[in-house]
Amino acid sequence: MKLLDHLEEYLIALLMATATLITFIAVVHRYMSGFAIPVVQDYLISLNTSWAQELTIYLFVWMAKFGAAYGVRSGIHVGVDVLVNRMNEKNRKLFTLISLGSGALFTAIIGSLGAYFVFGIAQTDQTSPDMEIPMWWVYMAIPLGSFLMWLGISFVVVNYLNTIIRMLRVWIKRYKHERADHFWFVTVVDANRHADLDCSWPDGIKFLVHDDDGAN
Repeated sequence: MKLLDHLEEYLIALLMATATLITFIAVVHRYMSGFAIPVVQDYLISLNTSWAQELTIYLFVWMAKFGAAYGVRSGIHVGVDVLVNRMNEKNRKLFTLISLGSGALFTAIIGSLGAYFVFGIAQTDQTSPDMEIPMWWVYMAIPLGSFLMWLGISFVVVNYLNTIIRMLRVWIKRYKHERADHFWFVTVVDANRHADLDCSWPDGIKFLVHDDDGAN
């Protein structure tokens, strides 16, 4: 379960570290090839690192999709909530649920269409220019990232609903407790005797009749 909770973080860290390392190696290779060092220069020139830029771009594409999914789960996406904050608590909760539901629906649609698109690309022989890898590998970032965003929004919806349910349970429990503790006291005075009516709901009614001299 901990792996799923931090899945986006691990993937983003891995992709970022890989892209940084590849870029560093490509830059070092480019500059070292300019030095007239016997044997070393010839060896470096013989190495082909033209694929480094292409791979780095693809890694950043995947990083962006997984970063969007991580932003959903951590709640760091930019949101315009000026109108929602002006509503009362009931309407605010309703529109928050509508917003989360719309986000879940949108990401589910994008993920489904992305999966259909990738399936179509996989039926062709389309490859990348430099690395010559199947392009559907690259486009897999669309459905995977979108479904991860959908999963993150679903977790947020579930947690939000659980919070509302817990609040309702606390409110109902407090309401019942206040009703149980509610009581009223009525005193009826009649000549030299008085009756005290002590009604404590829902325990029923109890009459206490006293004489003036204190005898019951």
